[in-house]
Amino acid sequence: MNNTQLNDFKSIITGRRSIRKYDPSVKISKEEMTQILTEATLAPSSVNLQPWRFLVIESEEGKATLAPLAKFNQSQVETSAAVIAVFGDLNNFDYAEEIFSAAVERGFMPAEVKERQMSVLSNHFPTLPREVKKDTVLIDGGLVSMQLMLVAHAHGYDTNPIGGYEKDKIAEAFGLDKERYVPVMLISIGKAADAGYASVRLPIEKVAQWK
Repeated sequence: MNNTQLNDFKSIITGRRSIRKYDPSVKISKEEMTQILTEATLAPSSVNLQPWRFLVIESEEGKATLAPLAKFNQSQVETSAAVIAVFGDLNNFDYAEEIFSAAVERGFMPAEVKERQMSVLSNHFPTLPREVKKDTVLIDGGLVSMQLMLVAHAHGYDTNPIGGYEKDKIAEAFGLDKERYVPVMLISIGKAADAGYASVRLPIEKVAQWK
């Protein structure tokens, strides 16, 4: 990474702000949102099973459904270009054959490795308790959510992660199986109507250790 690339990367990291109020006139096309989500899904995941699922809530009807479930974040719901609900799919192993076969076709994985992985994982995943699967998809969902916010910033948009909403109701409210889809967070996205606020971070000596 050269100095220009490093500086660009640093500006994305340090320039991100959590925004509560957006310019309601700003919309994001489906084409650009698709690009943002596609770039976000380059995030890592356990066994590359990519358990994240996105629900892009941008219509008036969708926001009206979301509003009572995110009652402490009304401004973000109302003014953002969209609110992205990030879920973790507990049935993510259903896509293993598709993912690993594509990896073989593209030369990323030898066929014998794919067959060995499928054999081992096919016996392993059905035995996992639901809570173990849930913990895994929440970690992977957090990784893709952070990447999504950084990608959005690189595209010139502002974001804010939202954890305060009715997680036990959101899947059903939008016609999803709540036993399968685990809510991770909401992410509002758009163009900030104000500068937002910088926030304080603990010094590294309080959060990191060297041994």
